[in-house]
Amino acid sequence: MTMLSFDDLGFLGSGLRRPECVACTAAGAIWVSHALPEGGGGVARLLPDGSLQPLLARAGMPGDFMPNGWSMAPDGSFLIANLGESGGAWRLLPDGACEPVLTEVDGLRLPSVNFVHRAEDGVLWISVSTWRAPRDRAFHRDVADGFVIRMPDPADPASARIVADGLGYANEVKVDPSGTWLYANETMARRVSRWKLTERGLGPRETVADYLDGVFPDGFEFDAEGGIWCASVMSNRVVRVAPDGSQSVVLEDCDPAEVETAMAHWRDGTFDRTYMNLGAARRLRNVASITFGGPDLKTAYLGSLAGDSLVTFRSPVAGAKPPHWHF
Repeated sequence: MTMLSFDDLGFLGSGLRRPECVACTAAGAIWVSHALPEGGGGVARLLPDGSLQPLLARAGMPGDFMPNGWSMAPDGSFLIANLGESGGAWRLLPDGACEPVLTEVDGLRLPSVNFVHRAEDGVLWISVSTWRAPRDRAFHRDVADGFVIRMPDPADPASARIVADGLGYANEVKVDPSGTWLYANETMARRVSRWKLTERGLGPRETVADYLDGVFPDGFEFDAEGGIWCASVMSNRVVRVAPDGSQSVVLEDCDPAEVETAMAHWRDGTFDRTYMNLGAARRLRNVASITFGGPDLKTAYLGSLAGDSLVTFRSPVAGAKPPHWHF
């Protein structure tokens, strides 16, 4: 697959703050995470002219509410992971009211939550990167206390159970288009894993791919040909994992020497946020997620941790239709 240059990129919107997660619909809507300088926030709709139409949490949210990975629900609400240390998964309603979806599991209060995925069948899959607080304490290759929760009834917190654990900083988690597998990016283990869906929950973990050096996976998306597109923070790389497990770097914005240094610190256990944030100073501003939109699902949109707009490019492969495509 041909590697893109900066000339192939576009930038959509302005004034976004921490646009970490993006979702598109068949009707043309583009929704993105949007934080506030003083804390809190929610999501914003990007209009065709690039202007923002914010939907912010106005009541009911925790004091340290920080929207991270989220999914759309068919009733127009948003199921949002709170990255603040008070944690939990929350529902943001169209009127700005915020209500808890899940704040504890197995009798334990949830810490900072990374991602909420609503699958085609309505089941929620919630990833928690680590039990450690602050979560930077898990930025090491030998820490693997991340986990995934399955919540079959979004209205019943008692239905939630931990179904996978021992993950090396669990990040985005999604059911694949076939409805057969659950996939997850593990940022500090630097791999993408999957589990077969079973009536009881999940089968054993399988490694789909150990990522290339310099790839610290955050968000990912499926394409229509069975590939997985991964957004890597720090190195600002977009990598496609083909169905056979081979990898192609589609886009990158990094200093190779800095990446090599960061990898050395990852290997010897001294990696920290200083290295994770290297990409924030570059043009792509710590790429964190990818999704596909447009009428043909061939326009890619990249979210980031430090940007104020979305990066876009045309993909040679269409994305798979996400569960919210017809919302």
